[in-house]
Amino acid sequence: MKDAEEYKNYKYLEKLYAVKTPVELNVPVKSAYSFKHSGNAGDLIYSLPAVRSLAGSAEINFYMNLDQRGNYGKKPHPLNGVMLNEKMYQMLSPLLLAQSYIKSCSVFSGQEIDYDLDLIRSYPFPTSKGNIARWYFYLFATKADLSIPWLQAEPDKSWSDHIVIARSQRYNAPAITYSFLEKYKKKIFVGVEQEWKEMKKMLPDIEFFPVNDFLQLASIIAGSKLFIGNQSFPFSLAEGLKVNRLLEVYHQCPNVSVEGKGANDFCYQMQFEKMVEQLYE
Repeated sequence: MKDAEEYKNYKYLEKLYAVKTPVELNVPVKSAYSFKHSGNAGDLIYSLPAVRSLAGSAEINFYMNLDQRGNYGKKPHPLNGVMLNEKMYQMLSPLLLAQSYIKSCSVFSGQEIDYDLDLIRSYPFPTSKGNIARWYFYLFATKADLSIPWLQAEPDKSWSDHIVIARSQRYNAPAITYSFLEKYKKKIFVGVEQEWKEMKKMLPDIEFFPVNDFLQLASIIAGSKLFIGNQSFPFSLAEGLKVNRLLEVYHQCPNVSVEGKGANDFCYQMQFEKMVEQLYE
């Protein structure tokens, strides 16, 4: 083929027709549904609006499939070569079980499931673009209002005058520095210790606050004055909670969107500084 666009469509169709396990769209009405997810923690959080929509008023049993290989390229990732491990399961479980719509959460070991959320990776949608939460809508022919909260966590009010920051080593927008935040004295860093050490190069005074689990992390974010993060797991919590938040958008992989109350995003330095000034007041 000499037409570049036609060739892209040809490759897309080639992958689409090669899908070995098509998604099941005609699941019988039941009093409880089981879901399986093997992907990264952030992807799991973004799947929850579709999970709630598919289950309706029925009970939800959520299974995490551990130690499946992940592709992170050359950028560092806390889990190295896998997407979920036992530690992540232990950290995620309290948060999932705190959601009123989830009855149980356990490790997948071959149980019967109704919805395999991993099938989003079998279909040829370009996952570097769009909105992660909507990938599940496309696949399961469902919808949800992404402008309203889909996570609940009791706000930890001891952080009500703090800026809470999380920035992974992946998806860093070029020419962005956080050093101007030095003038905001009440701020903490959440996430991975190595990420905090990288942030200290720009903000030497910022303190690191490790958490026991992700329910505690969600409570800190929910109670903060402002949350700032890039396209990493902590931001998925801020988005699900609909707190006052500011997303650092990575231009090569803009697959996280902000919607609803408290939604703000940036990819340029001057605008970043101006928005923090406005949001912190």
